Amino acid sequence: MSEPDVKALPAELAVIDELAEQYLSFRCRGEALALPIRIVREIIEYGQVTPVPMMPSFIRGVINLRGHVVPVVDLAGRLGYNAETQGHRTCVIIMELQREDCSMVMGLVVDAVDAVLDIPGDGIESAPSFGTGIRTDFIAGMARQDAGFLIILNVDNVLSVEDLRRVASAGVQAPETEA
Repeated sequence: MSEPDVKALPAELAVIDELAEQYLSFRCRGEALALPIRIVREIIEYGQVTPVPMMPSFIRGVINLRGHVVPVVDLAGRLGYNAETQGHRTCVIIMELQREDCSMVMGLVVDAVDAVLDIPGDGIESAPSFGTGIRTDFIAGMARQDAGFLIILNVDNVLSVEDLRRVASAGVQAPETEA
């Protein structure tokens, strides 16, 4: 049986079909959010983060992950929420992002990780133009759940190329600490 030709689908359906996959669901300041599991490398306990001077407030700093400097972004800060202390379920999602001609490993601080979910493309709706409390360009889609909606983040916009370049150039100069 051959693969369906995505190009033959109407543009809107092709985009939704591309969204069909597994997602890691997690929480941040009471919001139910998700990322494609294909970019997640591991989940670690929140630990020692070394601050990096002159970075935006949503960039916590860097960690030493098995000898590699990994920049860490506070998702709550990036989404515009006030910083709060970490809870017992606070963790860092380690992601590998493909940007232009390189790959970059980053950490994303979240309040708690919930589950890995299979979400079919037809189970994802387009982002609403209002009412989520999150910038609409940060939302790739919405998946209906029993208790409401799961917001699927648009990682390219949440972690923009410009932000990544600033983090990468600062991370190279940052001192390493034990995670």
